[in-house]
Amino acid sequence: MQRFRLHPKDPQQRLIKQAAVILRLGGVIAYPTDSCYALGCHIGDKDALERIRRIREADRYHHFTLVCRDLTEIVRYAKVYTWQFRMLKACTPGPYTFLLEATRETPRRLQHEKRRTVGIRIPDHRVAQMLLDELGEPVMSSTLLLPGDGLPLNDVDEIEERLGPQLDALLDAGSCGLEPTTVVDLAAKPPAVVRKGRGSLEPFGL
Repeated sequence: MQRFRLHPKDPQQRLIKQAAVILRLGGVIAYPTDSCYALGCHIGDKDALERIRRIREADRYHHFTLVCRDLTEIVRYAKVYTWQFRMLKACTPGPYTFLLEATRETPRRLQHEKRRTVGIRIPDHRVAQMLLDELGEPVMSSTLLLPGDGLPLNDVDEIEERLGPQLDALLDAGSCGLEPTTVVDLAAKPPAVVRKGRGSLEPFGL
């Protein structure tokens, strides 16, 4: 496993480029976001997705998240109606994950088995933003919460100690928080809070 030590506000571009190459080649990484650390892989890599599933001990109903650069990237993978777009625009980038109806372009393995929905997120963290810009497409992601743990991993040394052999890269930008995103189901009518996390519920009137 490679550990890249990155400045959280001004990450080194050469290290970001190396991390993007690892993703394109099928690697699994741990990286910081504006809520907590996450596991990530290339959107088109089935084997890497299964590696993350094994780390998380996630079943086929687990909602994985497409971490995107901006709203224009979201509409390729999710159906977004005007009222949903207004909510997304008001809350992104930020510590939210939104469940939306998947489009035909979204691989089935990334969709919820029964509902055919997909989790979408635009993070407000410089490392994640630069990685997405360099990659040029979303990262398939899941919160770095291990089976039996009550909170996501946040200490980078502990991440390396517990997961080192299972990761290809660790993007070390120091502590970034312990609270996962707030998850809002925008595919439901009315919208519903699936998980209260770091993001405020005030924008949704919930």
